[in-house]
Amino acid sequence: MKKITTQVGIIGAGPAGLVLAHWLKKHGISSVILELRSREYVEGRVRAGLLEQNTVDIINDLGLADRLNTEGIEHDGVYLSFDEERIHVPFAELTGGRKITIYGQQEVVKDLTDAWLEQGGQLYFETGATAIVDFDTDRPKIHFESDGGEQGILECDFVAACDGFHGIGRKTMPKDSYQSYDITYPFSWLGILANVAPSTDELIYAYHENGFALHSLRSETVSRLYLQVDNDEKLEDWPDERIWEELSTRLATKGWTLKSGPIFDKSITPMRSHMIDNLSSGRLFLAGDAGHIVPPTGGKGLNLAVADIKHLVDGFVDFYKNNSLQNLDDYTQMALRRIWRAQDFSNFMTQLFHKQDEHGSYTYKLQKAKIDYIKMSKAYKTTIAENYVGLPFETYEF
Repeated sequence: MKKITTQVGIIGAGPAGLVLAHWLKKHGISSVILELRSREYVEGRVRAGLLEQNTVDIINDLGLADRLNTEGIEHDGVYLSFDEERIHVPFAELTGGRKITIYGQQEVVKDLTDAWLEQGGQLYFETGATAIVDFDTDRPKIHFESDGGEQGILECDFVAACDGFHGIGRKTMPKDSYQSYDITYPFSWLGILANVAPSTDELIYAYHENGFALHSLRSETVSRLYLQVDNDEKLEDWPDERIWEELSTRLATKGWTLKSGPIFDKSITPMRSHMIDNLSSGRLFLAGDAGHIVPPTGGKGLNLAVADIKHLVDGFVDFYKNNSLQNLDDYTQMALRRIWRAQDFSNFMTQLFHKQDEHGSYTYKLQKAKIDYIKMSKAYKTTIAENYVGLPFETYEF
């Protein structure tokens, strides 16, 4: 049986686990990463593509942003469209220069993985954590098994479970140690990636009587677009021609035309919110999707995971430098402040732009009233801008 010893055992080689490993290394703290999937799978997963200002700043501070700064596309605003009328919310102007950057999550993972392995970091792909034990002691252990059947134990001071909703981290948490909060929305997103230059200089969120649509992008030559569909819709019911026709209808505004092109990726994603109100038990800590999921409408998923890591790093550094557990004891409380804010903003954006009832209904009138207020109120625009680009960490230090 293989035995490995380190200070922080990390489960999951997504953005959360990789950022944690690099950040700990910067402070001289050792870690080992276990990842259930293959490297090809992890680096090929098409996920989020929107990075908040905080996330970009962290990757830069870690010295890992060369490709991000070269290939990432900065945006200092967003378009909000309602019934074919479009409003612009200028992020930088309203937030003192804070912006978002479009750069695919899979590209972040590639950059962080390359750097970790080049620096001699230990990362075991196709190695699943099978049990987390003794996390109520000062020497927890992660039992693992590789795809080839090799079994082993990773012994550490702390376990950081960055292994998603279905991972062993959340499942290991004592059931009576947390309360779960869940919302399942009555619609899904049909998302596409297409080899066509974006038809817009900023993201477009659009309400239409046929349903929500979003025009995003991944690069100067690849567009990312979404349509609201019913939860029981199937991909085979949406040929490419129908998708482009519906996107053109829902995103339409006077004097603007949507460009179409070859679609090379197509998927349907259910819309839901989930979180638990405790992210630690003993020396086991959850981060990212292991503790919370938000609908993609506000672009918060990856960014919320990286924010969790900021608080975890504060705790681990305090322990190893000052022999104090205080910041780790406060981890859940600190993280939940931002998580609830992100849950609220994601829910707000979801409720505002998705068709939930008949066009012209009471619900529709409320949605339109909010849009009309956004048009006239700089304060309302500022609230949206602040939340979209990500509130500074010091905002939550109270």
